[in-house]
Amino acid sequence: MFLHGGFLHVTGNMLYLWIFGNNVEDSMGPARFILFYFLCGTLAAFSHAFTDASSMIPMIGASGAVSGVLGAYLLLFPRARVLTVVPLVFLIRTVEIPAMFVLGFWFLFQFLNALVTSGQGGGIAWYAHLGGFAAGMMLIGIFKRKDVPFWGGRRYRYP
Repeated sequence: MFLHGGFLHVTGNMLYLWIFGNNVEDSMGPARFILFYFLCGTLAAFSHAFTDASSMIPMIGASGAVSGVLGAYLLLFPRARVLTVVPLVFLIRTVEIPAMFVLGFWFLFQFLNALVTSGQGGGIAWYAHLGGFAAGMMLIGIFKRKDVPFWGGRRYRYP
């Protein structure tokens, strides 16, 4: 989770963590968040190993752990608006899109890539992304504070 395959790899992971991680951390506190993050990353690695046990390519990166944060965010803040860059031919616009659509599209993209590239190598651990996302969705109920509701609406932060 600490090594990455290059600047774009670490930048992409940290961008998603920056966008979604602070609200998930606020829902449980920093100490629990660290444990949650590493547990999601570990379960993501197991899901990759389970689906591609013969792979000789080393798995690096924080994508599985970050995916767990995304799964938790989806259950906590599905209607929160995510500022999204949308390229339209020669124009670039920013649009606020509900998290359920942003993360739903992200999940579908991961799932389709996992199906299409299964067994072909390629160097991206798609099933780790999916496993981390599922781990985050399963674990958030254990890690979040009791006063934090699921489906929390448009709130971006909890006091």
